[in-house]
Amino acid sequence: QVQVVESGGGLVQAGGSLRLSCVVSGLTVNNKLINWYRQGPGKQREWVAGISTGRTTNYVDSVKGRFSVSRDNAKSTVYLQMNSLKPEDTAAYYCNIAMTNYWGQGTQVTVSS
Repeated sequence: QVQVVESGGGLVQAGGSLRLSCVVSGLTVNNKLINWYRQGPGKQREWVAGISTGRTTNYVDSVKGRFSVSRDNAKSTVYLQMNSLKPEDTAAYYCNIAMTNYWGQGTQVTVSS
C-alpha cells in the first residue's frame, strides 16, 4: 500500500521559513519525479516545484529564489525548504508522485503579515 505523508506546516510570520517533508512508503521513489502543489483559500491547486530523479529542480515563478526542493532517496523523503515566506504563500501544500494518483493529505502553511 502506497502512502504519501506531508508534514512540517504551521503558522509563521512573513519573512519566516518552514521546511516541509514528504515521506513515501510502499513505493520506491528513486526513479520517480516528485512534485509539490499548493491550494490556497478559494484558489485552484497549483504546481509549485518538482525534483527529478537526477535532482533537477523546477519552480513556479512566484517562488523562485525563495523555495528549494531536495530529496533523500535513502529516506524516501522529499523536502520543500521555504524561505522569505509571504502571506500569499498561505495554502495547503501537497506532495505528488508524478504520473500517479498518489497524493498526501496535505500540510497547512499559514503566513501572517
